[in-house]
Amino acid sequence: MGGRMKLIETGIDGLYVAETEKKADHRGAFTRLFCERDLAAATGGRQIVQVNHSQTAAVGALRGLHFQYPPHAEMKMVRCLKGRVFDVAVDIRKNSPTYLKYHAEELTPDNARMMVISEGFAHGFQVLEENSEMLYLHTAFYNAEAEGGLRYDDPALAIRWPMAAGDMSDRDRAHKLIADGFEGVMV
Repeated sequence: MGGRMKLIETGIDGLYVAETEKKADHRGAFTRLFCERDLAAATGGRQIVQVNHSQTAAVGALRGLHFQYPPHAEMKMVRCLKGRVFDVAVDIRKNSPTYLKYHAEELTPDNARMMVISEGFAHGFQVLEENSEMLYLHTAFYNAEAEGGLRYDDPALAIRWPMAAGDMSDRDRAHKLIADGFEGVMV
């Protein structure tokens, strides 16, 4: 039925964008959301153990930047099912040559792109179209005690968000700055 996925390197080791071939005809469209064979170079045999879905109503709303500390670190694959988002992954691996560098992609159902984010990255996104929906595939189970976060507006990251941050959780607003003692993670 087609719909192969192609991995694109981002310039940050362990962070990829998967382009998905979208098939359309008079009936509608078909998009493969995950293919272990096509993503094997990135996943390295990791198995998906949890799938999550989020819906965010307001344009400008921001979620993140989230990660899980080892030994609960996870590979995460994210795509936009509805709407449009500005998706960001930040390298937080302590000894990485790209430590604190980020890569951003606009994700939409039409471009059928998916971020493939290895362990040791923080992830977040800003909603560019109301009622946007995201699908997340995880290689580790969520562990509340292992949860970590970085501030979306941390000057050490200098992320160029497309608009002023709108609706956010209290938890995301309260993340500490990197200058306040964050030392990265070892994965």
